[in-house]
Amino acid sequence: MAYYYEEPSRTFNEFLLVPGYSGKECVPANVDLSAPITKFKKGEEEPAIKVKIPMVSAIMQSVSGENLAVALAKEGGISFIFGSQTIESQVAMVSHVKDYKAGFVQSDANARPDDTLADIVDLKESSGHSTIAITEDGTPSGKFVGLVTSRDYRLSRTPMDMPVKEFMTPFSKIVYGESGISLSEANDILWDHKLNALPIIDEHQRLTHFVFRKDYDSHKANPRELLDNKKRYIVGAGVNTRDYEERIPALVAAGVDVLCIDSSEGYTEWQKDVIQWVRKTYGETVKIGAGNVVDREGFKFLADAGADFIKIGIGGGSICITREQKGIGRGQASAVMDVAKARDEYLKETGIYIPICSDGGIVYDYHMTLALAMGSDFLMLGRYFARFDESPTERININGSFMKEYWGEGSARARNWQRYDMGGASKLSFEEGVDSYVPYAGSLKDNVEQSLSKVRSTMCNCGVMNIADLQKHAKLTRVSATSIVEGGAHDVVLKNQNNGGVNR
Repeated sequence: MAYYYEEPSRTFNEFLLVPGYSGKECVPANVDLSAPITKFKKGEEEPAIKVKIPMVSAIMQSVSGENLAVALAKEGGISFIFGSQTIESQVAMVSHVKDYKAGFVQSDANARPDDTLADIVDLKESSGHSTIAITEDGTPSGKFVGLVTSRDYRLSRTPMDMPVKEFMTPFSKIVYGESGISLSEANDILWDHKLNALPIIDEHQRLTHFVFRKDYDSHKANPRELLDNKKRYIVGAGVNTRDYEERIPALVAAGVDVLCIDSSEGYTEWQKDVIQWVRKTYGETVKIGAGNVVDREGFKFLADAGADFIKIGIGGGSICITREQKGIGRGQASAVMDVAKARDEYLKETGIYIPICSDGGIVYDYHMTLALAMGSDFLMLGRYFARFDESPTERININGSFMKEYWGEGSARARNWQRYDMGGASKLSFEEGVDSYVPYAGSLKDNVEQSLSKVRSTMCNCGVMNIADLQKHAKLTRVSATSIVEGGAHDVVLKNQNNGGVNR
């Protein structure tokens, strides 16, 4: 007969942490949330890639675009650019993130001299940028002939059909830096000339980059920035088990730092083939994670195949209906705890520590701390990041409330059949995800800071100041249905802060 698990499949909502002794040094400011992303020999070497906060963004069209990748790297995490797009467009996103840092940014708001003010206004609205480079052909790397900022025109007086060449600041009057200049030298020019933007020009007068004053300020405001050895933002990318022999080399050439096989189920020969191809082609220089799995057998399979990290979770995402459609999966808490035990056993046997990532099942901020305490090294989040300004979707007003669109990779909208590929036809046979909305929540930075302040505070309550110690010393208790009710506001009439009314 089939194997039967005696223990029910548990979710994060069924557990609470029990406080431990906290010394005076155990304050949130002292808590270290750094975590390994890639495998390493414990006690002998450091992981090739670490995050400064245990958060990465999900490999989803509605979550991980280039803007979110930059914003998350500024906070110390990694975004995995979604792979359900053409190789060329995914490479372009990765290249944008890698080019963004070191202060040298490729121009993404460009116009031609014969364009009009109306074109400038439209470009400003679509790009969100007020500094627009004017090149002969309107491309980011064309011959640079001028610059337009909001100081160059007045909408109340300048005709909308006026050509750009008549009101732009011409090249002869522009302070610029020459290609090859260091970031420090570029920042000196910005400050000496009181500029907001410095174009960088090559020997043929072609535009190569911009350096912005705001990026200098941003660097000072984001001390946890996650940078590579060239001081560029670290970024990941998702790959599939079909076109990996073409996609992976293109992503590696673009500078991607870490890859992850994007699949609903990782205990497959197809994932083993991808990992072994990477090892044969690149050795250990290219880092690739795999998954998803929900038990020790799945972990052991991918660990032996050579995965750099392993993702946990099937059917626990808020937009995932795999469990409804196929009756397959496992409660996320049970999955994480089982895989964490397998990870620790593998470490004892081999001396190699393979980080594990909890993917899905996070509803409340405190679930993050629970997932880490149960053994996860870092967390992959989709719905959480989809709510922010930086996600790729539009903010829309629905019945007076601002929302963001959020859809699953297994939905009819995404049609990411490669993620659910079982070796059959090249199509999505049935949906395993939904198309939905999530409440708009503002900027990534503000929300991440608030969420992690809760994590740090809870860790101090447990008497620990890093994730490794949390995993060693955390005490967990199961909760009953009545204790869940007791844990929230109850037996009171709540004031509604927005309209003065009450909610029960």
